[in-house]
Amino acid sequence: MVEFVVVVPLLLLLVLGVLQVGLALHVRATVTAAAAEGARAAALAGGDASVARARIEDALSTSLASGVVESVSVTRVRRDGLAVVEVRVSARLPLVGLLGPTALDVQGHALVEGS
Repeated sequence: MVEFVVVVPLLLLLVLGVLQVGLALHVRATVTAAAAEGARAAALAGGDASVARARIEDALSTSLASGVVESVSVTRVRRDGLAVVEVRVSARLPLVGLLGPTALDVQGHALVEGS
């Protein structure tokens, strides 16, 4: 009985830690893919910031990461003489426990079509 009382809290902490890391990695990968998809949508001929935002929301709507996005910024920049769309997404990480990072910032880039 004493061993059970000592081991179960440690085992529960371990399981919650693994669950937290898995959830954080899933959300990061999903938001990163959505940012890249939004950048590709905005880089198409006639694409703009509203197209990128709509594509990001659409990509995240059916995943566990829906509702975690706090802000989206879309800018057109020049890198090495090429026109590039840069999408930055700020999101919050869902927490299982009270430990770990709570903020997530990812970027997506795409070459502007016809540049």
